[in-house]
Amino acid sequence: MHTRQIDLVAFCPEHLEAAVQLSRQAGWPHRLEDWQMALALSEGVVAIEDGRVVATVLTTMYEADCATINMVIVDEAMRGRGLGRKLMDAALEIAGSRPLRLVATEQGLPLYEKLGFRKTGTIRQHQGVAGEIAALPGTEAATDADMDAISALDRRAFGAGRGRLLTHLAKAGEFAVIRRDGRVCGFAALRVFGRGEVIGPIVAAGLDDAQALAAHFIARRPGGFLRVDTTDDSGLAPWLAAQGLAHVGGGIAMAKPLIPITKPVIPRDADPAATTFALVNQALG
Repeated sequence: MHTRQIDLVAFCPEHLEAAVQLSRQAGWPHRLEDWQMALALSEGVVAIEDGRVVATVLTTMYEADCATINMVIVDEAMRGRGLGRKLMDAALEIAGSRPLRLVATEQGLPLYEKLGFRKTGTIRQHQGVAGEIAALPGTEAATDADMDAISALDRRAFGAGRGRLLTHLAKAGEFAVIRRDGRVCGFAALRVFGRGEVIGPIVAAGLDDAQALAAHFIARRPGGFLRVDTTDDSGLAPWLAAQGLAHVGGGIAMAKPLIPITKPVIPRDADPAATTFALVNQALG
């Protein structure tokens, strides 16, 4: 049986329309604009067979601190031919020596484990039309002058510099902050994504502040479709469900450290005042 040649080439803007079609086939909600943002922040490859894009992968690098591997999609008709492994090998090469993170499906888990990734947690996707709620006290719209403080707080929570990402989020959407004694001590972002809008990241000192930041946006979007990706251990999930954002799935958070297993995957400040309660989304962390 003749097998056509499959070529891996750099992911370029001309591949975006085909990538949207692949994500729709996979049941993902990503719009062209969502792919454009992901590609603007990342490097990647696509697999081409007979002039057609049949697989994608992106590597998003956060300075020299770490990288996330995301948007790993293989056309249904092409599965079982080792494309997933080839995509991952290409993504690992792009990442270089950076520690790695990704969110896996159950189907992808065996491959990632073979490549040295290990489970670090569980991601819960909550979405739906939230009920009408009142904004909780203590939050306010962020200003441009707050972005340096937001970036510093995000670095403490995430363990990596994500200034470029946060700049994109500020252009695409809006931020809210909690300010105490003149200092930003929590923040959340909102932007259009997929079927509606996504709230994330949310970084705060505690669960009450995280709920207040989420409520800041939920209260302003009556009847709107909202999504929040949170971690299983954040404590935010029950509150989200009570607001009408149902648990509809998620993934398995994984990491591939390049340092001994007894040390943190990514060095980070020992700062309990900066905890991530919601992700940007599952692709970007």
